[in-house]
Amino acid sequence: MSSNQTDYIVIGSGIAGLRAAIGLAEAGAEVTVLTKDRISESNTEYAQGGIAVALSDDDEVALHFHDTIAAGAELCDEAAVKVLVEEGPKYITELIDWGTQFDREGNRLVFTKEAAHSRNRILHAQGDSTGREIVRSLLAVARRSKQIHMLAHAITLDLLLKDGEAVGVRFIDQQQRKLIYARAVILATGGGGQLYSHTTNPDVATGDGIAMAYHAGAAIYDMEFVQFHPTALCIPDAPRFLISEAVRGEGGYLLNRAGKRFMQKYDPRGELAPRDIVSRAIVSEMSESASNVVYLDMTHLPSKFLRERFPKIFETCLTYGYDITKDYIPVSPAAHYLMGGVRTDLWGRTSVPRLYAAGEVASTGVHGANRLASNSLLEGLVFGARAAQAALSDKLSLPQPRHELSSDEEGLLPKEHIDPEIKHRVKQIMWRYVGICRSAHGLQTAHNELSLLAEQARNTATANFVTVANLITEAALFRTESRGGHYRTDFPEKDNERWRVHTVQKLGREISTAPLQTL
Repeated sequence: MSSNQTDYIVIGSGIAGLRAAIGLAEAGAEVTVLTKDRISESNTEYAQGGIAVALSDDDEVALHFHDTIAAGAELCDEAAVKVLVEEGPKYITELIDWGTQFDREGNRLVFTKEAAHSRNRILHAQGDSTGREIVRSLLAVARRSKQIHMLAHAITLDLLLKDGEAVGVRFIDQQQRKLIYARAVILATGGGGQLYSHTTNPDVATGDGIAMAYHAGAAIYDMEFVQFHPTALCIPDAPRFLISEAVRGEGGYLLNRAGKRFMQKYDPRGELAPRDIVSRAIVSEMSESASNVVYLDMTHLPSKFLRERFPKIFETCLTYGYDITKDYIPVSPAAHYLMGGVRTDLWGRTSVPRLYAAGEVASTGVHGANRLASNSLLEGLVFGARAAQAALSDKLSLPQPRHELSSDEEGLLPKEHIDPEIKHRVKQIMWRYVGICRSAHGLQTAHNELSLLAEQARNTATANFVTVANLITEAALFRTESRGGHYRTDFPEKDNERWRVHTVQKLGREISTAPLQTL
């Protein structure tokens, strides 16, 4: 092959991207993995809560299916959920065989419980460092393969198209623009939490993959459904460090400014209610008490247990002067996970030939309107593997590469990658108007302001950032009901008669709807 040609391109090095790359390489294919930061930097690395799978003695695949459907607020695609829960055990067992060290008591795996799960089915590693351990083990497998070539600090700009098919990507490597061609491209770029002022996501989570797919003509589904994690550490000048849902699963309480528990007022499940309900309850309590935080109380739990079960949370909070064994921890919601994304079939195929997607960038239909806790890592694992199988089975030919950029491909200069002023303004607009509670007036205001910013960002890499913000805002304005992660103060009720459908956005077309996929 030529220097700018490979069998397959994988964009992203989280759980979905690495599992896809390994699957392709095992079949003898040459794989190039592009990632815009260090190889291990992804949302996966920051995943504390764990990975859900029906493997314990008292659990069943059917129960995991039911819990996922229930959490999704009647918007999950049943066929996709069936794939997730039925194939999950196989791929988790594979991870263990590859050396992933999940927490155990003796020889038995330890399963814990989180919100909206009916059984203890969450596996953890090193207490609250599950994502990091999974990335470590997948990277070890990938690095042993001579077929996988990893390019860190490679900023993908857009997809190369030929006759409407994805035949490669344009990217920046060491301040130089480059082209690389392949049989297929697999997007595993993660979500878009960085679109919001307050987020648990790392800096790399800017929604690039969704924007690239949209501009290439791919169908984008359900962008209005953004999950806000209820409990992120909220201290001035500190990052919004996620305090895992598992803390509440293990018995942590939420307290208001007066030191009183409040969740029972909002939902009989209390602190274990779904994330959207808990987040809105916290916003309500903060508003009533004119406070910018509520408090997470773990002080009634054994100190030794907390230090061993949540070592990363314990150490991080201690760094900022809070001892979780003695102190109430100030928390508030932050953008965490995007349920929508690039629409795929059950094998990761998008509506653009030769383009596949897996993980948070994709909309498989698994999560519906509100992701069940700890299903995201499992989705990346299962559908990353399936995307690789599909790309291989489609038996795609290698496109003829070109070695020079044509005049219309000269495009973006490295220094224009992100305009910090536009990015900052987008984050403010999204948090204020397209956040936990939304209304027609606020969404229209956001849409108007983002349209102006889109003009300013035209022909720069910042355009991708604004594009994704616009997609979320347009979908949120279109859906005139409240469901899961999408809450409209002017339409506070769920409307199944009209809105038990997916929203669909495609370049050059009016926003529309599509039916759910049932079994």
